[in-house]
Amino acid sequence: MSERPSTPLLDRIQSPADMKGLSVGELRQLADELRAETISAVSETGGHLGAGLGVVELTVALHHIFDTPRDRIIWDVGHQVYPHKILTGRRDRIRTLRQKAGLSGFTKRSESPYDPFGAGHSSTSISAATGFALAREMGGSPEPALGDAVAVIGDGSMTAGMAWEAMNHAGHLHKRLFVILNDNDMSIAPPVGALSNYLSRLYKAESFQELKAAAKGAVSLLPSPFQEGARRAKEVLKTMTVGGTIFEELGFSYVGPLDGHDMEHLVGVMQQVHDRATGPVLLHVITEKGKGYAPAENARDRGHATAKFDVVTGKQHKSPSNAPSYTSVFGKAVTALAEADDKVCAITAAMPDGTGLNIMAERFPARVFDVGIAEQHGVTFCAGLAAGGMKPFCAIYSTFLQRGYDQVVHDVAIQRLPVRFMIDRAGLVGQDGATHAGSFDLTYLGNLPGFVIMAPADEAELAHMVATAHAIDDGPSAVRYPRGEGVGVDMPETPQVLEIGKGRIVQEGARVALLTLGTRLEHARDAAEKLGQRGIMPTLADARFMKPLDEDLILGLARNHEVLVTVEEGAVGGFGSHVAQLLAENGVFDEGLKFRSMILPDTFIDHASPADMYKTAGLTGDDIAAKVLDALGIAQIDAKRA
Repeated sequence: MSERPSTPLLDRIQSPADMKGLSVGELRQLADELRAETISAVSETGGHLGAGLGVVELTVALHHIFDTPRDRIIWDVGHQVYPHKILTGRRDRIRTLRQKAGLSGFTKRSESPYDPFGAGHSSTSISAATGFALAREMGGSPEPALGDAVAVIGDGSMTAGMAWEAMNHAGHLHKRLFVILNDNDMSIAPPVGALSNYLSRLYKAESFQELKAAAKGAVSLLPSPFQEGARRAKEVLKTMTVGGTIFEELGFSYVGPLDGHDMEHLVGVMQQVHDRATGPVLLHVITEKGKGYAPAENARDRGHATAKFDVVTGKQHKSPSNAPSYTSVFGKAVTALAEADDKVCAITAAMPDGTGLNIMAERFPARVFDVGIAEQHGVTFCAGLAAGGMKPFCAIYSTFLQRGYDQVVHDVAIQRLPVRFMIDRAGLVGQDGATHAGSFDLTYLGNLPGFVIMAPADEAELAHMVATAHAIDDGPSAVRYPRGEGVGVDMPETPQVLEIGKGRIVQEGARVALLTLGTRLEHARDAAEKLGQRGIMPTLADARFMKPLDEDLILGLARNHEVLVTVEEGAVGGFGSHVAQLLAENGVFDEGLKFRSMILPDTFIDHASPADMYKTAGLTGDDIAAKVLDALGIAQIDAKRA
């Protein structure tokens, strides 16, 4: 454990109310101590570091000026809220971040009244803030009364269409509302697209830098005698720079750009905006992700997410790798396909490193497209590429693909376009908790006609399935795989194209059949070993495909065993439900089969290690063995002894 920093002023802050009387100099000191405490805490827990360091001064200024929790500060995504949590009565638990039964790594309504709206996905804050602003006007919450609504949204999150839909609506309503655009020139990866270029021009334009007085204040916020003259000057200013501010065209008063690390500047302008605003205001704040900690500032992703680390050196404490990660296996496999086929291209939504596409981007930069945090566009973009004769691989986390589901249905599935979905972070992902769990993809894709859906049991199977997806040209396909390392199997020199809809028998046995989809196969092996100690030698089978099902394999297992148990890392309505439908249609239940389906429970599971989460879910080897013994009618007290 590293030595805790000295924080005499921060030690006096139990809630934002304690910050109200502080001078600008004291606020600067508080920000310095808050940054040091954030670095110290994350060094012990791991987590999202860079985004929080970038908004330390902004966090202090917001809580100094606004009356929280009566005023609602809504943090978009939530990666940056560790300093906010420290200032809002949770410092004594900050070193439990993302640990089992500890603080969430994101905002969470059940955790604190200072977290008015939960967020793990991006671009929701302006919509939520607009809702709070209207609820205030309509008397929605008399106790405690609603105050101002403040959305803090990063520039990366502004690439999503939902943010602009909210801006359009909020500008039309013209209610008092604050949007803080945290422009750090990064989200997770460097931002892409025309919006990023536009914000850069706003910041870098020489006339903006020289005429700060005009840039600091929107016309509507000035005393009325000065408004007309200022309005004329402002129009000249806009013509000189970027030809008009898009935010003002949407009905927002635009204020900025402001230096988000200059406490005096930030507090002074924000106080004026707070005191004078009558309608929606966008405050454009320039920050630096990873600010104040050299290892984060120098990192490629500005220290976005880290394992535990040494504060002095910034070196992360990572366990040695015993096997390649599933992400890197995909990245290498798709790059090899691109070497042999110039029609192969790849698409990601702001996660090139997280999906492994950085590997392909280094070799074929012209065939890898980062669309920003815009999954809906990304999916339909892939559909257009497929319709145009390309072979797109759409690499998106399971939890984020949910955001593009309408496009998956209408633009891909109905048109039977061969988009290849590479679904990373399937299943329970650990410390990011319920917002990032890949619980539902088997269910939400499995009900779509014409989809081929695969799930590898190990990293070698993933390589085969990437090759198989490449070979499918008559409709959409999906491969879902977990976060983290593989199981340590030998990798094939040349991945093979699998026969569509065909599983495999891994171990022959009797009485009991365990049929797995995905990486629970290793836990089924563990269960088989435990059952073997009791003289029960189960058959182990790997389904490989959820859709189409291997009907011959499944019906054979059902008719030649007393008990059939399916195991998957997904929610109800997934693989087990499809198997049950097949068995019912073929009358197998009438023949006396004891069928059990092991799935994720019907609840959102809080953050913990993946192992702890799967234990909570009841999907460990012990749980599988207990399920079999229960089906066989063997007393559970004996099962526990086993």
